[in-house]
Amino acid sequence: MEAGSLDRIWARGRTSARERVERLKFKRWQIVQCALAAGVAWFIAADLLDHQAPFFAPIAAVISLGTSYGQRLRRVVEVTLGVAIGVFLADLLVAQLGSGWWQLAIVVGLAMSAAFLLDGGQLFVSQAAVQSIVVTTLVADPGAALTRWTDAVVGGAVALVAATVVPAAPLRRPREQAAVVMRKIAELLRAAGEVMVDGEAERGLDLLADARSTDHLIRELQDAADEGMSVVASSPFRVRHRDNLRRMVDLVDPLDRALRSTRVLVRQTAVAAYRRRPIPPSYSRLALDLAEAADVVADELAADRMATAARPLLVALGEASGTVERADEMTAEVVLVQLRSVIVDLLLLTGLNEVESTQALPPPPR
Repeated sequence: MEAGSLDRIWARGRTSARERVERLKFKRWQIVQCALAAGVAWFIAADLLDHQAPFFAPIAAVISLGTSYGQRLRRVVEVTLGVAIGVFLADLLVAQLGSGWWQLAIVVGLAMSAAFLLDGGQLFVSQAAVQSIVVTTLVADPGAALTRWTDAVVGGAVALVAATVVPAAPLRRPREQAAVVMRKIAELLRAAGEVMVDGEAERGLDLLADARSTDHLIRELQDAADEGMSVVASSPFRVRHRDNLRRMVDLVDPLDRALRSTRVLVRQTAVAAYRRRPIPPSYSRLALDLAEAADVVADELAADRMATAARPLLVALGEASGTVERADEMTAEVVLVQLRSVIVDLLLLTGLNEVESTQALPPPPR
């Protein structure tokens, strides 16, 4: 295996490990929250209510909270009711029929059917089935049904309280991730501008591979946006952040478009380098200046502001794109068209709408 291939494999491995560490950092609060909720639920049920082995309490708390802020309140209700139905039916049937493989099959079938009849979600149905299995196979004391129901309520109540205690990090993450996306766009634009000058085919292909590996950035941005909106929906202490967060969430689609347009630009640049098609120096300067403007957009997003400060730069670049010379090669012409497309997409991030962004650019050079 060539040294270059080994270097790329090693670099991808380090990148993957770094991404996993970053995901853990993003989820560390939820993990700590689940751990504390489980402990508190057990303490209340075992030490304050004097229940013996109240394992339903921490189970209900952890499953209700999960590691995502999305639909937490619904999860609390579904888990609590699911546990209640599963426990009740299992206790009732085990007391009458005993326990065994066929009794287990009947209990699970009835528990899931009851959950579906109550129009429960997937978590509701699953919890009804799981808890009926636990009760049936452990052959618990039939008289302890109320105790187990109380344990589920305790776990759900602890989860409900914990769900309202949310740090500011999930509210910051959308703008932080938006800035990450923009800095990647700036990086790709800058590298593409350099490849337009040196025409190195291998560098162009490496840049194309890098651009094609950016889909995860938008997925992470969408996840961050969804999580932030879930936080303001579930925590009364964070409702005041709703409007600012909504403005940032509305930028997900323009950012996605800008990144896609940049990938197409990189592809055309790589094709030109591979086929040794010359690109006018003015196109390279346009790409490098556009990278600088993208950095300004990233700074504004990181500061939780609409990127209006970058609008004059982008408008000036749009005007410049209408005055550059025309190329003889079709590939170079496509590069110019794509540069103009990126400018339009970035103008959307400065508060302009689709029509205003398009009209900000003069007609292409003839």
